[in-house]
Amino acid sequence: MHVDEKLNNIKPGLYCVATPIGNMGDITLRALEVLKKSDLILCEDTRVSKKLLNKFEITKKLVSHHKFNENKNLDSILDLLEKNKIISIISDAGTPAISDPGRILINKCIEKKINIYPIPGPSAVSTAVSVSGFSDKYLFCGFLPEKKNEINNLFKSISNINYSIVFFISPKKVNKIIDILKKYFFSRNILICREITKFHEEYIRSSIKNLSEISLSSKGEMTVIISEDNNLKKNFNKLEESDKKKIGKLIKKMTIKNIIKEINKDNKFPKKLIYDYCLKIKNENK
Repeated sequence: MHVDEKLNNIKPGLYCVATPIGNMGDITLRALEVLKKSDLILCEDTRVSKKLLNKFEITKKLVSHHKFNENKNLDSILDLLEKNKIISIISDAGTPAISDPGRILINKCIEKKINIYPIPGPSAVSTAVSVSGFSDKYLFCGFLPEKKNEINNLFKSISNINYSIVFFISPKKVNKIIDILKKYFFSRNILICREITKFHEEYIRSSIKNLSEISLSSKGEMTVIISEDNNLKKNFNKLEESDKKKIGKLIKKMTIKNIIKEINKDNKFPKKLIYDYCLKIKNENK
């Protein structure tokens, strides 16, 4: 009874509605109710979204709203929202504005104090993490960059973060980045999720060092999760001899604060580890 009353109480504003990532059975009752009550539904590809709406007999107006026309559509959409219309935004699959269009409109609504309501549901990111067995503290990188040197720079910058790492990638590109994965995450494990919730869904588990031995399909959509590094904390507990020698020389001419900056340029060690070693040397030199 209370649930039904809440469903029917749909206020004017922008609704970010999560839609299925493969299996249409994953649509939520609330998502359907909001879409049925919407004055307008913004979507990436009207052909894709039409299939979903037809399946559930929803006959609302669809307007194409993707990364190439987001700015062009803004004024007319905001005008409708300011007239107290109910507008939903959906992506082709999953949650809007998570590696999909929507962020520009959302920020404009925030700026103009227009109400924004999330309608939760499917997300490839949380779905993949839930079956990974890896740490639930994760860093989401979205779609990987196109160029190899950009991927290299990204992985280098996050390789010392002891979280699970999640990203989207085209199956055609996975084999091309195996060497980069090994370079920065050699001791970690990996889960490759292909076609999540669809008929041909597949979950490939491997260590990254053995990834070259795995046969990977070049079809479908992939969500990849790299495990946390269980060896990272162990590595953090010990300064390298070269760093100790460097600190010994710097302690005579630099403050501890500046030494920490100098030694920790690549976030190689916890700041406290360097700080404690500086104090140790200072006390020994008294």
